Amino acid sequence: MVEPVLSRLKKYLIANKIKYYPYPAYDISLAGNIHLHLVSSIHMASKNMFPLPQTLMNKLNQCDVLIVEADITDTVPPLTNNPDIPCPPVKQRLSPSLYLKFKHYCQEIKRHDEQLDGLAAWQIALFLQANQAQSLGLFPQYRIDYQLLQIAQQKQKPIIELEGTASQIELLMNLPNNGQSLLEDTFTYWCSNARSLQVMLSWWINFKPELDLKLPRAFHDDVYQLLLQVT
Repeated sequence: MVEPVLSRLKKYLIANKIKYYPYPAYDISLAGNIHLHLVSSIHMASKNMFPLPQTLMNKLNQCDVLIVEADITDTVPPLTNNPDIPCPPVKQRLSPSLYLKFKHYCQEIKRHDEQLDGLAAWQIALFLQANQAQSLGLFPQYRIDYQLLQIAQQKQKPIIELEGTASQIELLMNLPNNGQSLLEDTFTYWCSNARSLQVMLSWWINFKPELDLKLPRAFHDDVYQLLLQVT
């Protein structure tokens, strides 16, 4: 996930006392005259993160290739009913207390809960998380990797995917119990996730490494380990 990556990056920059950029990134040089500029992205971002910093634009202009986890410019996870995996109504899949939270958070993001019946648990979780981010003013079109991909395509820069959206979706579809733990954690850590998004946003807008700054917990350990395989 992006949270621990950002935290480790901030610690690395301070511990090694190297130059840091006005955004979460650092440079690595490898054998064979290979130089990498590693940039930590955010899955949703705000309008004031557009356009990208000029320093990052210069790096993109100078690079030979853009390497991303997945090219998300024209592919999104499916959020439609899958006839091969029938799912009961959400009410039947949650405890009474979690179902009340589900209804409450759907009202908070101004979405009808009925439209999520029939979706797999992981699909509902992603839907709720994405809409929570949008309610906080964060949108996918401003995410860092999306902007970089758009510009790289315009400049006809080669793009290399480390995984690809298809493999990520396949991993999500193969989560135990259709991702029920991910859905339940979405409710449990709803407020913590909102704070994490705001902290990560502040790191991008005003990146100042601080060793003692920690992100709120957003998942149980078992769910976190599963998500590491996806992201």
